[in-house]
Amino acid sequence: MAETVAARLLERLREWGVGQVFGYPGDGINGIVAAFEAADDEPRFVQSRHEEMAAFEAVGYAKFSGRPGVCVATSGPGAIHLLNGLYDAKLDHVPVVAIVGQTARAAMGGHYQQEVDLQTLFKDVASEYLTEVNVPEQLPNAIDRAFRTAATRRAPTAIIIPADVQELAYIAPEHVFRQVPSGPPDAPSSVVVPAREQLEAAAAVVNAGERVAVLVGQGARGAAGEVMQLAEATGAGVAKALLGKDVLSDDLPYVTGSIGLLGTRASYELMRDCDTLLIVGSSFPYSQFLPAFGQARAVQIDLDGSVLGMRYPTEVNLVGDSGATLRALLPLLRPAPDRSWRSRVEASVADWWETAERQAMVDARPVNPMRVVHELSLRIPDDAIVTADSGSSTFWYARLLRMRGAMRGSLSGTLATMGAGVPYAIGAKFAHPDRPVVALVGDGAMQMNGLAELITVARYQDRWYDRRLVVCVFHNNDLNQVTWELRALGGAPKFEESQTLPDVDYAALARGLGLDAIAVDDPDQLGDAWDRALTADGPVLLDVRCDPEVPPIPPHVTFEQLKETTEALLKGDPNAWRVLVQGVKTKAQEFVPRRG
Repeated sequence: MAETVAARLLERLREWGVGQVFGYPGDGINGIVAAFEAADDEPRFVQSRHEEMAAFEAVGYAKFSGRPGVCVATSGPGAIHLLNGLYDAKLDHVPVVAIVGQTARAAMGGHYQQEVDLQTLFKDVASEYLTEVNVPEQLPNAIDRAFRTAATRRAPTAIIIPADVQELAYIAPEHVFRQVPSGPPDAPSSVVVPAREQLEAAAAVVNAGERVAVLVGQGARGAAGEVMQLAEATGAGVAKALLGKDVLSDDLPYVTGSIGLLGTRASYELMRDCDTLLIVGSSFPYSQFLPAFGQARAVQIDLDGSVLGMRYPTEVNLVGDSGATLRALLPLLRPAPDRSWRSRVEASVADWWETAERQAMVDARPVNPMRVVHELSLRIPDDAIVTADSGSSTFWYARLLRMRGAMRGSLSGTLATMGAGVPYAIGAKFAHPDRPVVALVGDGAMQMNGLAELITVARYQDRWYDRRLVVCVFHNNDLNQVTWELRALGGAPKFEESQTLPDVDYAALARGLGLDAIAVDDPDQLGDAWDRALTADGPVLLDVRCDPEVPPIPPHVTFEQLKETTEALLKGDPNAWRVLVQGVKTKAQEFVPRRG
């Protein structure tokens, strides 16, 4: 029997080193599904509960493996469901290849069932590469370009294959007119280094500085050693954008932690007081948390020249690989003889971590959500992977989780979509089946789709060498981040009908799926609960009853934010008094003298 297009598709995926494809079946990809069965499930078909989750799982896999993630969906509704996850990949610059079915060619344009104009649908999200395979000879070139483009442009790409084409006999392209061959799969790699004169100009700016600050993003992940060398030479402090949270260990005394609204006081002070700024592999968008315009001379390093100078008026822009560029820059830097700036930075960092610990230990009803992450941070293995969802729990992940060792962490950084935490964790487990994974998820995200993906966790846990996957639910029955945004940014009280969530026993639901589960409603139980979850021999759901009125106070509260929050409380917020009390208790911890 002749090899089909679908069978050749899977063969090419194997040649690209693809070990699993995240997806959901449908008749628009029947030929591909049949090919998986005929190929003894190589690559593995990982069945999510929803195509959006399949896309998120592919994103999580790509983020933590460094290789393109692959997802597959049927035509029409299945293809539409992929979009949110693919936009997450696009905005966070993650390589993902989407393979999508389409109605048979003979039915196209006939208003056929589930027929959607997929070229138009994917034109924006897969703008770097989108094609439809209409004859077998197109297939190898389409697949190879999709993978090479995804890897080199760090973007999602999409291949549309009509249902009837999947079942055609595969015909390789020939060396003839109007047919396009393709080279064998490879691992695209390039090291770009700026010209010597540009490096010298950048060094002149950094050498002239007396108070140097460095901001690293995910683009600096492969340059951690070079960033540390630069910080030691210049006496700089280093802040981290949220997607770069795992670039450097938080145990380094000059690392100030996350920056921005979710960031630390130490990062705020670093940017407030520096006279020189070096941005490495970051496109952090909130310029109000960077030095005031005109305050600092600035240099930026990024492989993507289109983002240079976009967030801050940088004086020297270096297009290049972060590690290679810093290695070329380091010999041109003069060691800073005055270490007073470094001493200030380290004192600010030490003060911040003491403040964060005190804030985490403030009494709440029933559990302070900050303490959930604080207790985790004391116990988490050095090789753990942490995924975070979007919501108020993101604040606690950003501020209180101390990265160290080989730990990795990520979330939907730019799209900031809810619902990515659990599928990211699943993708991480397939990327690193030998490492423990922790997902920090709000109860809104769990109700949105996290509960459904617990089924996926239960189904595939035996595929993982280390079966530890902890899903920690911040259970406060409130869409908490939006509630605080209403108060602090809109001057509006909490609107119960939109904000209050149905009370769900997440632990009981997890047990019903055959998973272990721990319910916590006493802060003194947290340490033991984390110990048990992190040493279990399988997945565990941690259901923690949290106080929704613990405020996610920014590192610098503006007068306008205080005004808006006060107005919201005066307008009849249902929990006005408790909001005020918790806010005062939490803020007061910043004014306690440092130990020692």
